[in-house]
Amino acid sequence: DKVNISAVAAIIIALLIVLMTQKSEAASIVSLFQPSAILIVLGGTFCASLLNFSPRTLSNAIKSAKEVFFTPKQAPIRVIDEIIYLARYAKKNGLFSLNELVENIQDPFLRRGIQLSTDYNNPQMIYDILNAELSYNEEEELINSRVFEAFGGYAPTFGIVGAVMGLIQIMSYIQEPDVLAHGIATAFVSTLYGVGFANFLFLPIAGKLKMNLREKMLLKEVILQGIVSIQMGETPIVIEEKLLAYLNYHNKSHPLEESYGGIR
Repeated sequence: DKVNISAVAAIIIALLIVLMTQKSEAASIVSLFQPSAILIVLGGTFCASLLNFSPRTLSNAIKSAKEVFFTPKQAPIRVIDEIIYLARYAKKNGLFSLNELVENIQDPFLRRGIQLSTDYNNPQMIYDILNAELSYNEEEELINSRVFEAFGGYAPTFGIVGAVMGLIQIMSYIQEPDVLAHGIATAFVSTLYGVGFANFLFLPIAGKLKMNLREKMLLKEVILQGIVSIQMGETPIVIEEKLLAYLNYHNKSHPLEESYGGIR
């Protein structure tokens, strides 16, 4: 997978802005690094989320964050190329000839759809099966963004908890203004961590996962349209016209490639 430069750069720039702002105020950057504050914010957020979601759901959501920082190698244009090539192959050699190509189809959803097409001569049934799988898959992946939204909700709260705990501890120094002032500043670092993690990391990741899911579902809907069209015996030119709207939406400057998904 390719690194998503914009996502990585956004995180780095956000951190630099905070550090530069702290430095410009003649304050110590070291004061921002409080292990206890990180522990209460991230530890509390994780434990609260573990109560809300199952361990498996949390694990899957954390793994899905990789999609934010890495772009899949397989471009949607390649999937569209595969569909058009399969349509041409089926038109020339017959629908059942696609059995010869099934194992070489790269996209799992397209592979399953073509397999169903060669097993069952019923376009409506194939559409219903694949459409149901789409709905289940969308709901399963949507939970990943909801987990990070929950992270974004819990983190600021535990930041406040950390700040209150810090304030309670320094109240014993009420007669020492210098110590008290320093302690208050340190206590509020927890709040900074809570708000920072929520708005610099958790909520943006949740939003990006939703955007990625929207792209995935849109592509799968196009694949579904292509599978049904092939099953119904429509000409490759008609199928290509149906997919043209998606191609224009996704990448107007990317023409159809001559090599169709490497399945020749």
